[in-house]
Amino acid sequence: MRSIYCDLIINNHMENESAATDYYKKTAMFWSDMIAMMSSKPTTLSAVGPLRTLSSNLKKITNELTEANKEIVGFNNFLIEYYKQLADTWSTAQKDVTSKISKLSPNEESSEAYKRTWIDIFENNFTGLFDSKKFSENYNKLISTELDLLKRWNAITDIMLKSANLPTKHEIDEIYEELHSLKNRISELESFKKNTKKNDTE
Repeated sequence: MRSIYCDLIINNHMENESAATDYYKKTAMFWSDMIAMMSSKPTTLSAVGPLRTLSSNLKKITNELTEANKEIVGFNNFLIEYYKQLADTWSTAQKDVTSKISKLSPNEESSEAYKRTWIDIFENNFTGLFDSKKFSENYNKLISTELDLLKRWNAITDIMLKSANLPTKHEIDEIYEELHSLKNRISELESFKKNTKKNDTE
């Protein structure tokens, strides 16, 4: 039964890994196709509307995509190693459990003893994994690469938005901050006005 759980978890990890890989591949392919389309008709597309500005930023987008593709390769390698370490630890723990419970004497308390054994072994094995230098280094690289990819896609999006004369995410965030600050100032003025009227009445 535990082996079935192990297989389900490993399969789930592999499906998540495949989904993440497909997402980044499709995104990279989308931008590559757009760049190819623009490059095939530079005299017509680059002279019309927002595409004129976009064509001037073509080099920036190409550089971002090139770096993103490199980071995707590294991200996939770190992700594979991450799930491999989890699967290996699970498999080792399961073997240890099987070996230990075979030595337990069959009695009314065997079920409870099996639970305690299973919990103790899995806790020790996974605690050892999470505390290991190898796991920490790979996990840190995985998270760092994921953040780099996110920044890369945001940079490409900002270039596209600027080319279309639309506000970027950073500019929108600044507007929200200013609106929030303005709202607080209005609330303070209203509160001050109410207090002033109250004092005048008294």
